[in-house]
Amino acid sequence: MFLLFIAFFGISLLVSYRFKNKIKKYSEATLFQSLTGAEIAEKMLQDNGIYDVKVISAEGQLTDHYNPMNKTVNLSYEVYHGRTVAAAAIAAHECGHAVQHAQAYPFLKFRSAMVPIQNVSARLLNIIVLVMMFGGYFLFRSSFSFEFVAIVLIACQSVITLFSLVTLPVEFDASKRGLAWLTNKGIVLDSEHDMAKDALKWAAMTYVVAALGAIATLLYYIMLFTGRRD
Repeated sequence: MFLLFIAFFGISLLVSYRFKNKIKKYSEATLFQSLTGAEIAEKMLQDNGIYDVKVISAEGQLTDHYNPMNKTVNLSYEVYHGRTVAAAAIAAHECGHAVQHAQAYPFLKFRSAMVPIQNVSARLLNIIVLVMMFGGYFLFRSSFSFEFVAIVLIACQSVITLFSLVTLPVEFDASKRGLAWLTNKGIVLDSEHDMAKDALKWAAMTYVVAALGAIATLLYYIMLFTGRRD
């Protein structure tokens, strides 16, 4: 299992590196229509009849996201002001989430409902792992049984794994919606469409690797629990 974790860590780094390289490459490809990411986002929202979502600039790099709580499409500086294929792809993808929200996309609703319990599960899991790493095993042993701690780990990791799996259709669907709109509205040329699709494919791969890693971790905890009981 240790080797498996090392393998997943290495794969995650490679996919992340590949994704960042793709974004860098397509950030140098000027969009033929010469629209900024912010202009594209606003146009896509309007075309989908969404007028209560604001497009704002966010700090940092690759920090682009849609916030359903305050209904904002948050675009990093490079995307907000960029007139590139990468900016168009990312802006359209994030607006895809806004469209999902407006249309009550089931997976997005389920994922949003899971956020509070996922956050609690992640915090609790981190606390247990950190305490055990820094010599807290004997503290747990004196206060709780191994079976109890293992069950808590499995429960928390199950929530995290489910959250990761539900995220996949949400992300893939947002990219599909964004790419379809970019093409149908003539925002991108055929060659630009291929570049945008490639960039979003590698973005999606980061979520796929994360989901596989979550599944592997869950299986490890289950094997640890069942092996100890045997």
